[in-house]
Amino acid sequence: MYPKTLQQLIESFKMLPGVGQKTAERYALTMLESNIEDLNEFASNLMNIKLNIKTCKVCHNLTETEICDICADNTRDQNTICVVSSAKEVFSIEKTQEYHGVYHVLDGLISTKKGIMPDQLNIESLEKRLSQESKEVILALNATVEGEMTSLYLAKRLEDKVDVTRLAFGLPIGGHLDYADDMTLIKAFEGRNKIK
Repeated sequence: MYPKTLQQLIESFKMLPGVGQKTAERYALTMLESNIEDLNEFASNLMNIKLNIKTCKVCHNLTETEICDICADNTRDQNTICVVSSAKEVFSIEKTQEYHGVYHVLDGLISTKKGIMPDQLNIESLEKRLSQESKEVILALNATVEGEMTSLYLAKRLEDKVDVTRLAFGLPIGGHLDYADDMTLIKAFEGRNKIK
């Protein structure tokens, strides 16, 4: 239906998560209507993320320098480390402006199904970061089979080195009990707190 070049651009947009046929068509047609300067800037920005973004040598977060801004920030609690599976989770937590420690990005989760084993994750570098001053490692991993497996593995591996905690799981704000799955309800009961 579309000319070959336009169809190729549509197919490229469909590679993005959550972008289906209609959205990809809308994006491609918008690009077609854009002026050449805007398209050049867009193309340049796409290339620059591959050329300029790398991982922090300390925590494996995304950065443009050797060490990310969070690791380099002396006002943050360097002795509390929040472990996440990917850099996008760092950005989600940072948006809350409530956590003031540092991070460690595993770059995945243990998954025997996908053939991802502990030695393929950034676990060894996490252990090397721990020192006598380290107070806590917070496991902020997804409430999935892989997240649970990784949390249990890390808790066991780090138990003699530092206090290991994990984020609470349970019912979301505005959630209804009758829509919650069994695991969510179990975690909600396990993580219950006394009303003050």
